[in-house]
Amino acid sequence: MKELKEFFEDSGRIVDETLDKLIPSDNFEPKRLYEAVRWSVFAGGKRFRPALVLAVGKTFGADEAKLLRTASAIEMIHTYSLIHDDLPAMDNDDLRRGRATCHVKFDEATAILAGDVLQSMAFRTIAEDENLGAEIKVKLTAELADSAAKMVDGQQLDLDGEGKRISIENLEKIHRNKTGAIICISARSGAIIADASENELDAITKYASSLGLLFQITDDLLDITQTTEVLGKTAGKDLTSKKSTYPSFYGIEGTRKLAEKVRLEAINSLNKIEKDTRILKDLVDFILERKK
Repeated sequence: MKELKEFFEDSGRIVDETLDKLIPSDNFEPKRLYEAVRWSVFAGGKRFRPALVLAVGKTFGADEAKLLRTASAIEMIHTYSLIHDDLPAMDNDDLRRGRATCHVKFDEATAILAGDVLQSMAFRTIAEDENLGAEIKVKLTAELADSAAKMVDGQQLDLDGEGKRISIENLEKIHRNKTGAIICISARSGAIIADASENELDAITKYASSLGLLFQITDDLLDITQTTEVLGKTAGKDLTSKKSTYPSFYGIEGTRKLAEKVRLEAINSLNKIEKDTRILKDLVDFILERKK
């Protein structure tokens, strides 16, 4: 895992450098808006989704320069979703990555607008990428828009399911959309930019679909097994909100067994790719073993 740790450090640094260039400074008018945007974007974290763009792209031979703006755009979409997810009308959370959420630090209206402008900037970031051809940019923009819409669908289904005993099929549908869609487009983007074959793209899509589901399964476990201090966000929110989760269906040990099953599905998808996929396999184990 030392190699993966270094990969996260390197990819996080270059993505942050790219984001810093793309996002207006907090001296740019309206100052309060961009201060809120920067507060949220540069709050820390491993930059897992942009790291996945880079990992898949490099696996298939893409130049780093061709991947960075798309990786940054996906992080913008992810951050916008976190800002809105934390709002009182949604999860009503005061803590994100160990510090005040955007609406607590600023106000609700500014938080909403910060999310809105991040979403707009994400699509402009891809559209203005001079390292990519027009056809690739159109495909990436269309797929990112579709994934962002699926994420919103998943959020609504999640809200609708609060306080209800939903089926395991509906729970999986929620999370394949709310969590999995952006993870899936992260992996697909790297493959698309690298001009992977249709068979390779299909294998990466199956890998990413399993990875997204694994991410949510472990997230459900962490919510009930870790403290607020470790997570950097409020622990026990699922129980408080009376949400259906994987542990509520299978218990803790049963959920861990499910996580291992989904891990193997992800690994098996990678075995169909005739490239060095060690870093992608390491990412699977990182999600399985993460502590926050």
